[in-house]
Amino acid sequence: MVRRQRRNSSVSPVRHQRQSQQAEQENKEDTDSVQAFEEAEEHSDGEEDVFFDHDEVNEDDDEDEGYESASPPPAQAPRFLPHPSPHGSDNPFPDRPVRVYADGIYDLFHFGHARSLEQAKKSFPNTYLLVGCCSDAVTHRYKGKTVMTETERYESLRHCKWVDEVIPDAPWVINQEFLDKHQIDFVAHDALPYADTSGAGKDVYEFVKAAGKFKETKRTDGISTSDIIMRILKDYNEYVMRNLARGYTREDLGVSYVKEKQLRVNMGITKLREKVKEQQQRVGGKLNAVEWLENADRWVSGFLEKFEEKCHDMESAIKLRIQNGLDRSQQQRRSRSSTQLLSDAEEK
Repeated sequence: MVRRQRRNSSVSPVRHQRQSQQAEQENKEDTDSVQAFEEAEEHSDGEEDVFFDHDEVNEDDDEDEGYESASPPPAQAPRFLPHPSPHGSDNPFPDRPVRVYADGIYDLFHFGHARSLEQAKKSFPNTYLLVGCCSDAVTHRYKGKTVMTETERYESLRHCKWVDEVIPDAPWVINQEFLDKHQIDFVAHDALPYADTSGAGKDVYEFVKAAGKFKETKRTDGISTSDIIMRILKDYNEYVMRNLARGYTREDLGVSYVKEKQLRVNMGITKLREKVKEQQQRVGGKLNAVEWLENADRWVSGFLEKFEEKCHDMESAIKLRIQNGLDRSQQQRRSRSSTQLLSDAEEK
């Protein structure tokens, strides 16, 4: 903080001149600080991608008498810095945009995908970005099952602001014929070798790398389609219970009858815990020991009653299913026996 000097008519000319020079020097230092800050911001655009936390608070070196230091700002959730774009190369074709191609599966399209496409788009000052997306048939054959259909993945790419054109049913391995067909000048992707499970080579980008048409982009650490799927699998029961509560059936979720009953019992226990917590917050801990014991007995009794009811329903349902299965087996055996007797009688 810079404290301005107040002018006073009673100040001597020499002192006034000294104060004016000091104010000019302080203004010059402020201007230099602003310019240094702007240069640092411009330089940070070309640095490596950094995942940082805002818990750090810069200390103020300027200490003024009579002023208290400001309290640190509240902690914020971690976020990603703007992605470092590759240093844009000079446009090799000044009379037209450079046609850059990027491809992938783009399942569960996320910001990691968008940041890689941003780098591809900024490879040259004037870039036309084409993005190829493999079909379901090719992806399931060479990589595995996807969550989104090919139509959903194509549409997600069309809504990304960095994409100029989407090429559906893109080939798994790029060849010269594909480059000539779409007039592609460069191919953008991260530099990691991708094994070609089709058997054509060790790296699907081996051809364009050898031809000098490969532009490297950087991956975003901490986010990928596999990571998102693992988060869902980790909290699988919680998501199933949430969707059951929202009206989905066990057939919709692909869970067994016993699994559904087990999860519904867990949902009842969770609701009971929430009611207990709500009651604790409502009374504010003012209940004496006797009142607390009376309420605790009532809550435990309610829980046991509900748990016993659910277990009884589950037991009855399991017994009924087993009995139905036995009845069907007996009917099939009787039917086979009757058929065998008729066959024997006809032979005689």
